Amino acid sequence: MTVSSELSSNAWAESLPEPLRGELATLESAYFRHVDAGDVDCAITGSSALVFRRHLELGLQRPSGTARVRVYHPDDGSGIGAAVQLVTDDMRLLVESVASALTRIGVTVSEVIHPIFEVTRDDEGRLHSAAPHEVDGNGVTGLRESWIHVQLHPSTSRDVLERIEAEVPDVLEDVRQVIGDTEAMRAVQDRLARELIRTADAGSSPYPVTDLVDCAHLLEWLADGHFTLLGYARFQRRPTAGGETKSVVVPDSCLGVLRPNVGTDFQVPANGGRRPLLMLTQGLVPATVHRSVYPYFVGVAEADASGTVVGEHLFIGVFTVAALHENVLDIPVIARRVRTVIEQSGFDLESFSGQAMLEVIQSFPRTELFSSDIDTMRRTASAVLSVGIRRQVRLFLRQDSYGRFVAAMVYLPRDRYTTRVRLEIQDILVRELGGESIDYSARVSENELASVYFTVHLPEPGTRVDTSEANRVRIQNLLAEASRTWDDHLRDEVARSTVLDPAVVQRYAAALPDGYKEDFEPSRALADIVRLERLAGETIDQHLYRRPDAAPGSWRFTLYVGRGISLSQVLPLLQSLGVEVVDERPYEVEFGDGRMAWIYDFGLQARPDLLRMSLDRNMDAELVETADRLDVLHAQERGLRERFTEAFDALWHGRAESDPLNELVLRAGLPWRSVSILRAYSKYLQQADFPYSQANIARVLLASPDIARLFVGLFEAMFDPDSASAERADELRAAVRERINEVVSLDADRILRAILGVVTATLRTNYYVVDADGLPREYLSMKVEPHAISELPRPRPQFEIFVYSPRVEGVHLRFGPVARGGLRWSDRLEDFRTEILGLVKAQAVKNAVIVPVGAKGGFVVKRPPAPSGDPATDRQALHGEGVECYRTFISGLLDVTDNVDHASGEVIPPARVVRRDGDDTYLVVAADKGRPRSPISRTMSRRNMVSGWVMRSRRVVRRGMTTRRWGLRRRVRGRVSSGISRR
Repeated sequence: MTVSSELSSNAWAESLPEPLRGELATLESAYFRHVDAGDVDCAITGSSALVFRRHLELGLQRPSGTARVRVYHPDDGSGIGAAVQLVTDDMRLLVESVASALTRIGVTVSEVIHPIFEVTRDDEGRLHSAAPHEVDGNGVTGLRESWIHVQLHPSTSRDVLERIEAEVPDVLEDVRQVIGDTEAMRAVQDRLARELIRTADAGSSPYPVTDLVDCAHLLEWLADGHFTLLGYARFQRRPTAGGETKSVVVPDSCLGVLRPNVGTDFQVPANGGRRPLLMLTQGLVPATVHRSVYPYFVGVAEADASGTVVGEHLFIGVFTVAALHENVLDIPVIARRVRTVIEQSGFDLESFSGQAMLEVIQSFPRTELFSSDIDTMRRTASAVLSVGIRRQVRLFLRQDSYGRFVAAMVYLPRDRYTTRVRLEIQDILVRELGGESIDYSARVSENELASVYFTVHLPEPGTRVDTSEANRVRIQNLLAEASRTWDDHLRDEVARSTVLDPAVVQRYAAALPDGYKEDFEPSRALADIVRLERLAGETIDQHLYRRPDAAPGSWRFTLYVGRGISLSQVLPLLQSLGVEVVDERPYEVEFGDGRMAWIYDFGLQARPDLLRMSLDRNMDAELVETADRLDVLHAQERGLRERFTEAFDALWHGRAESDPLNELVLRAGLPWRSVSILRAYSKYLQQADFPYSQANIARVLLASPDIARLFVGLFEAMFDPDSASAERADELRAAVRERINEVVSLDADRILRAILGVVTATLRTNYYVVDADGLPREYLSMKVEPHAISELPRPRPQFEIFVYSPRVEGVHLRFGPVARGGLRWSDRLEDFRTEILGLVKAQAVKNAVIVPVGAKGGFVVKRPPAPSGDPATDRQALHGEGVECYRTFISGLLDVTDNVDHASGEVIPPARVVRRDGDDTYLVVAADKGRPRSPISRTMSRRNMVSGWVMRSRRVVRRGMTTRRWGLRRRVRGRVSSGISRR
């Protein structure tokens, strides 16, 4: 970071010593040398000049052998925010020790600046001159100082800053003591190693010679870059007044952090009267110097001829990274134990089994290797070997002899080791062992097992923990359950169920994404797999549910599809059902063979007015998932979940229209097909020149869900062939009128009475007609008595059939029992009945000589194909859609028209059609004589079981007459008929 300094021209600079004043720009440049000014995340770019000035002010006065520390608060007027600055002698371990201290305190560090300056000071510590320290030398000689600036996160609290002010000086003092005493501690280490060798040679110790030699070599190994010494003290066993003995520190032997009155009390462990030559245990307090880890005490005992400990040399420090990864055969003391363990296990070190056991022991924490005896190490290594073969979880426990911590080694299959599993294991160990805190180190390699070493720190020294075999097995079982993967639990679910092949489930387990596994339990996944297996072609599946702890009206909706979809395809459909989409979670299921499927889980929120006005007061309770997630396979009761999902399915596949009336599925508890009845009547009133719009009609019905349900009940009582009842219809009609009388709004009153009038005037419907497979029609036909409908404009025909579907709407007007007329393909979606009514008036005059009155029909295509940009293709697509709409319209007319048996002359009513009028076998939709030659007419006559393909025998249905482009052209005596025309 290059900063152009303006400090030299500042009046403040005039008070500085002249040598220092002339080097301000150079010092400032060196100060920010390793800060990237182009880094957008740099936390000090805007206040860099002030940072340097504040640091220079701090460093102007520093007595020899001391450290200057200042903590800045965001509101102290310094202008540099929350920060820590210090000036001290340059020493090893300085930056990492300060950083570790801040980490222990829990502060977030944003930036660290660490220039080193060569300075001169007078006897009182006043700064006289300074120059940047260069590694290759710059000709400047003087005291080398570290100037450290730590920029903290702006949100750092005042309490945290006060802790920093209190603790950082102690850390700096510890560093100074450690660095100052390092050479003395190494000298003690070296001297002790030589003494051990001499004692071994002399044979004057109660300890075995091999132990003495190993211990000496270990001290040499530790000194060779494997152990960072932090402190040393020598202890002697002295008798007490009570006749016992205790360890007492030898005066003037303490070095480093074990000096009296240094920053941290490391609670040196007490020793018993008898103990091994070498002792290694972990401290209770994190190290303040170097890394923020728990240090280790390495104790070497002094014993008399009887083997009683009379003194001890105690070193405190932390293992270096190199030591933690050192080959166990290269570590003194440990190497001999490892070779003995492998030999006692019956393996040769160079054999396959010997190398396998060596690899297991290599994974052991080095501290455990120092602390474990040969039998314990052998049993543990053998057990771990068997774990790898059986893919089990194994736990090994050891409490240190001072009752300060429990070491727990956990082995588990590598693919089971995740952060979530590790955190769960930590919680279990702390809880079950009564710990206060826990540390861990993990080893994950190409081996099949992952090993994790936990240190559970106990609340008080001397605490005894149950590490018995029974308790170890109990805790091990808890860990095994916690480490089980999502796939493991899915296999358990499959084992308890017989609905799916385990091989199929295994294929899905590999295909389901990790995000899905994090969000859903295996029991839910099994039900989802069933749904995905059912998908075929363009089919979909859905599931509506509510989480037990969700807020009122907060639901989840899962959509299962075989192709990717966009939110814009789903959002309008769900909104039309009265819910808002608040979130979306897509899951892509990718199989190994390239096949794809998708699961979309939407968060829904039912609108407040819907919850308030719904007739179903238990919607939330209905949607809570049952314990048996596989209820999707069982016979489903008719409830909210089924109504909602069936309505969405109908909307998705175009069997229902997306409009506000769909809210009646939730508000009135109506199935989507029942809602389509009210929609059809609403559409019919629109064609009847009713003064209220579709939106107004929908608004009134949604505001009166009870009346909407009564309308449907009345319709069922009039036309359900299985339960039709005139008495029940009269009761419901009276109930509707009573409820309408309670309506305050005049507009709502008129709308509701208009709907009641049309329902009452309905004579026939195909609503209950089913095909050979038992499926209902995807269109609705209603034959009405126009003279009973007060809202209809005049003239009113004697018979009228209205055909409704999301794809096509049409009407056929007949002014007498015997009337003829053609069909019109209209493009007047809003008022095609008005167009047809005008045509039928003209038709009546035209046919007056043949028949007394006329007839006319017409339909509109509601979903024309989207333009492709190619006129020829667009014409062909429109033609195809017109033909299909024509088929639907004619089929709708035939569904409510009687047939005649030629042999007997008997009238045959349509199946499952309740007739509220007399026989009506006459339907003419073509104006020409002769037989129609159109393939469409022949096909439809056969499908609708009309007598003969010419559709004659009193039920005369003569079609096949349209324009040439439809391919329905028919010639009669040299002319083209035009019974069906396209404007």
